[in-house]
Amino acid sequence: MKKMMLSIAAAACVMCLSAYSFAGEMDKMTNEMKGEMKADVDAMKGGMDAMKGKTGAMKGEMKEEMKAKTDSMKASKDAMKDEMKATKDAMKGDMKGVLGY
Repeated sequence: MKKMMLSIAAAACVMCLSAYSFAGEMDKMTNEMKGEMKADVDAMKGGMDAMKGKTGAMKGEMKEEMKAKTDSMKASKDAMKDEMKATKDAMKGDMKGVLGY
C-alpha cells in the first residue's frame, strides 16, 4: 500500500512538473508572438506614415495648381474688363462726335 501511494505521489509530481514546463513554453511562445506582432504593427505604421507624407505632398501640389489656375482666370477676367472698358470708351467717343458734344 505504501509503495502504491508513493508511486501515485511520484506520478502526480511528474505531471505537475510537466504542466509547469508546458506553461513556461506557452509563455515563451506568447512573448515571441507579441514581439512579431509588434514588429508587424510598427512596419504598418511606417507604411502609413509614408502614405500620409505622399498625400500631404499631393495636397500641396493640388493647391499650387489650383492657385495658378485661379490667378490665370483672374488675369484673363481683368484683361477682358479692360478691353470692354476701352471698347465702351471708344463707342462713347463716337457717339459724342455724332451728336456734336
